[in-house]
Amino acid sequence: MGSRRSLLWGSVTVAALLLGWSAFAAGGFRRYVRLTQEVDALKLRTAKVREENARLTREIEALRGNRSVQERAAREELGFVKPGELVFDLETP
Repeated sequence: MGSRRSLLWGSVTVAALLLGWSAFAAGGFRRYVRLTQEVDALKLRTAKVREENARLTREIEALRGNRSVQERAAREELGFVKPGELVFDLETP
């Protein structure tokens, strides 16, 4: 009976040591948690990039199909004017 008890305590001790080592070793549980957090952050970033990509795709389609949208974008974003137009640039004090 004593040898069984010694074997049990030895097994428990080895298991506890292995558990502690896996939890605190460089490639253990801490690394797993850190990598999981990185994956979550990358998934969020990917979702945001996909949303931005979809928005830009819609904008491209609108620009391709509508001359007035093209003209408005050229005026607002690039500062283009038609020949003969006057531009008044008013500054607020």
